[in-house]
Amino acid sequence: MSDRLALNKSSLARETTQLAEYRRFLPSLELKRLQIMAERAKAKEAFGKLEAEYRKLLEDLAASLPMLANDHVPLEGLVRLTGVTRGQQNLSGTLLPVLQDVEIETEPYSRLARPHWVDPYVDGMKALVKLHLERQVAEERIERLIEAEAVISRRVNLFEKVLIPRAEANIRKIRMALADGERDAVVRAKLSKRKTAARAAEERMADL
Repeated sequence: MSDRLALNKSSLARETTQLAEYRRFLPSLELKRLQIMAERAKAKEAFGKLEAEYRKLLEDLAASLPMLANDHVPLEGLVRLTGVTRGQQNLSGTLLPVLQDVEIETEPYSRLARPHWVDPYVDGMKALVKLHLERQVAEERIERLIEAEAVISRRVNLFEKVLIPRAEANIRKIRMALADGERDAVVRAKLSKRKTAARAAEERMADL
C-alpha cells in the first residue's frame, strides 16, 4: 500500500526535487537508447554482410571444387579449430561480445599423396570456420542489443508515463491544498478580527 501524500510544504519540496531528478535523468536514458539502437542497426548490417559472404564462399567452393563429392579422398580432420579468444565491449553499460582471435590448425598432409584441389579446399574451410564464428558473435551482439533496448525503453516509459506525471500531479495537489489552506487562514483571521472588534464594541457600549 502506497504512503498517503502529505499536503504540506516539506512534501512539496520533496516532490519538486524528485521531479527535477526525473527530468534530469530522462535525457540520459533517451541518449542511451539512441546509442543502443544505432549499434543494433550496425550489428544487423554487419551480420547481413557476414551471412552473404559466408554463403557466397560456400557456393564458390561447391562450384569450383565439384570433386569434393569424391569419397575416395579423405578430408576429415584436415582443418581443426584449436582456439577462440573473445572479449567484451562496454556500450553504455551493455556488454557486447567481440571476436578477438581465431586459431585454426591444418593437419599436415602430403601434397603428392592428395589431389591439387585439397589446398584450395583447406583454405576455403579455414575461411568458412572464421566466418561462421564471426556470424555467431554478430548474432549474439544483436540479441544483447535488442534486450538492452527493451530494458531501456521500459525505463523511459516508466519515467515518461508514470513517475513524472505522478510527481506533477502530486505537486499540483499539494499546491492547491496549500493555497486553500492559506485562503482559509486569511478568512479565519478576518473573522477573528471582526469578532474581536465586535466584542470590543460591545464592551465599550456596556461601559456607557
